[in-house]
Amino acid sequence: MTALVLFAAFLHASWNALLRGGADRLWAMTIMCITTSAVCAIAVIFIAPPASASWPYVAASGILHVGYNLFLVRTYRTGDLGQTYPIARGSSPVLVTIGSALFAGEIPGPVSLLGVLLVSGGIVSLAFEQRRLPSSTLPYALITGAFIGAYSVTDGIGVRLSGDPVSYTLWMELFPGILFPFLYAHRRSWASLIRGRTETALAIGGGIVSMVGYGIIIFAMARGPMGSVSALRETSVVFAALIGVIFLGERLSLYRMAACCVIALGAVCIAG
Repeated sequence: MTALVLFAAFLHASWNALLRGGADRLWAMTIMCITTSAVCAIAVIFIAPPASASWPYVAASGILHVGYNLFLVRTYRTGDLGQTYPIARGSSPVLVTIGSALFAGEIPGPVSLLGVLLVSGGIVSLAFEQRRLPSSTLPYALITGAFIGAYSVTDGIGVRLSGDPVSYTLWMELFPGILFPFLYAHRRSWASLIRGRTETALAIGGGIVSMVGYGIIIFAMARGPMGSVSALRETSVVFAALIGVIFLGERLSLYRMAACCVIALGAVCIAG
């Protein structure tokens, strides 16, 4: 299961790098949501719906994901990926651990709790490498992290009530793709969704990668502690750093390598 979650973390880093690197992030997020919704709409025809007890969580998660997507786009507009991404992602494992303890009665053991704190601390520290975080960026990044924590706990509880992680994931992923385009059209226009083949293909690919990556996380939360799964997922920052070095020519400083080692140590504590 650990290897599966780490693979999901790699997928998560990939689509976030794609989104941050795009010229029009709101448009890219909208196309990603439409893609996810279209795939799920076809798939749910062939799969039985989740148990009725999980439907309130499906609806709540869909709304929370729309809020997350909006704030993620806004966060990337005001700050660099190297600063905003660690704040948003690093704050969420602690929030998920607290939320799962309050609402699902999941109390992590000492080693797992240490692992969560190491992962979160290592991730957040990346935002402060050699510079202070602009005050205008911090609120959006923290609110994004709060949305991540909220939808993670919601999905962790909902998928356990659903009786079928795949069905729950498909229905949950369906709703943001229905709601988000209307928000886009309200700000822009429906006609502006039509773009060139290359950038549209990249956005569609990002949507599919995002759907598969989070589907793996929901599957893992159905079988393991939410806080630990969330922390392992957020090791995506390590993969993001590697993607930057290998494909974008970015420098991997000693500070960043040390932070990545702390994150990796936290992951080992959780996996153990």
